[in-house]
Amino acid sequence: MESERQHGINLRKEGKLQESNQLFSMLLRASPNDAFLNYQYAWSFDARGEESKAVPYYERAIDLGLSGKELEGAIVGLGSTFRALGEYEKSKGIFVKGLELFPDNRAIQVFYSMTLHNLNEHQKAMEIVLSCLTETTSDEEILNYRKAINFYKDKLNDIWK
Repeated sequence: MESERQHGINLRKEGKLQESNQLFSMLLRASPNDAFLNYQYAWSFDARGEESKAVPYYERAIDLGLSGKELEGAIVGLGSTFRALGEYEKSKGIFVKGLELFPDNRAIQVFYSMTLHNLNEHQKAMEIVLSCLTETTSDEEILNYRKAINFYKDKLNDIWK
């Protein structure tokens, strides 16, 4: 079974999305309560641009006790999928829970900031993105201004005269 799982992941990485989706569908029929397979099946729909089909499998994977890096991935996937479907409040809820569990996950932070943008919470969205930028970049030009960027990130609408 493990080699079949990896084969499905490899198919997705190779861009063979239909084949990957079909393999995970078959594996999931044999093991419907496998959190990892539910996650991979959701991802296979997401990769094909079939976000609405991915949602129940992401949710099931999480409910079945997915953990570790797979749980982080499922949170990014489900939150991003809800955002893409225009379900911004659901997206925000997923990302807030994700940040409680994984406060240092930059992908969750960045996708959360996109959702905040959609909810017109621009100040908070920019603050998160700017923090991610200054904390992860190796670009010398940005690093030269790190202190100023960090100072202004939560004062973007303030005016000094």
